[in-house]
Amino acid sequence: MLEELKERVCEGNVALAEHGLVIFTWGNLSEIDFEKKIVAIKPSGVSFEELETEDIVLVDLEGKVVEGDKRPSSDTPTHLEIYRNFPKIKSVVHTHSTHATTFAQALKGIECFGTTHADHFFGKVPVTRKLSEEEIVNDYEANTGKVIVETVEEKKIDPLQVPACLVANHGPFVFGETAEKTVENAVVLEQVARMNIETLKVNPETKAIDQALLDKHFLRKHGKNAYYGQG
Repeated sequence: MLEELKERVCEGNVALAEHGLVIFTWGNLSEIDFEKKIVAIKPSGVSFEELETEDIVLVDLEGKVVEGDKRPSSDTPTHLEIYRNFPKIKSVVHTHSTHATTFAQALKGIECFGTTHADHFFGKVPVTRKLSEEEIVNDYEANTGKVIVETVEEKKIDPLQVPACLVANHGPFVFGETAEKTVENAVVLEQVARMNIETLKVNPETKAIDQALLDKHFLRKHGKNAYYGQG
């Protein structure tokens, strides 16, 4: 089971590069086995092009390495904070993808302007507050996770209905029920961020989608009454 977990995490990390969401070593993907309380995550500083299944590091929920001869991603404490607080989330992706990171740097959430966004995110993708100097100096990565949790909880967001959060001045963290689905969510997030930037060039006064249209598009794909596709 853990070998399969490592394989999925390796494949997911490689897919981030294949989709153009990461370059060099900029980003990481993890997946958790909640039954075993084990997280598989990309090792720190290893390029996506060179990544192999045996490189994937296994850690427990306190961040202790239980398997692997490499150091886990420096963002591991952020991932663990998310897993400890949101048991629905089984996988986390962090990238510095251009357009989503642009919104994070601008301290702006990604508004839902149209049905492409609504098909995947049930409303605005939020941005966190800025970290304080103390939060940056002491336990920076863990505090990054805490500010994500704070933002999701304060805005009363279901993290699988809006499976992403932008960390102020940093970049996107994306969530899902599997590594594969989380990669898909990260791809879609980058695409809708790009669409938003182009939309605002055409009309800087663009308003959010009507609630009825948002509901229709999201709920026809998700939830008990979903009817889109062949499932």
